[in-house]
Amino acid sequence: MTDEPTDLDKHRGMAAQQETERRRSRKGVERDQLTLKERQDELEHFLAAVPAKSWAEAAEKTRYLLEFFGRTPEGMDPRRGKLIAAVLEDFDHLLGAEPSGNDNEPT
Repeated sequence: MTDEPTDLDKHRGMAAQQETERRRSRKGVERDQLTLKERQDELEHFLAAVPAKSWAEAAEKTRYLLEFFGRTPEGMDPRRGKLIAAVLEDFDHLLGAEPSGNDNEPT
């Protein structure tokens, strides 16, 4: 008897090995998505827990929602994407921050 585990992948064909790898990858992606969903839920709970105490806090909540919406099919519409980017730049400008977009454009 040996203390080392038997590598079963060596005893299977290439197609079976590839299928196993796809299955493992899919499970990994599903775990990552579940972790992301849990973290999003936690963040959203935190953001909704108390009212904003300043315009900067309100802008951060709005920024999160706009970026979330921007990843939806409706938010990916080029016109809406430009509007979202413009609003985020407005927040940066009004809050006195450096613009997060193109630095070559005048503000």
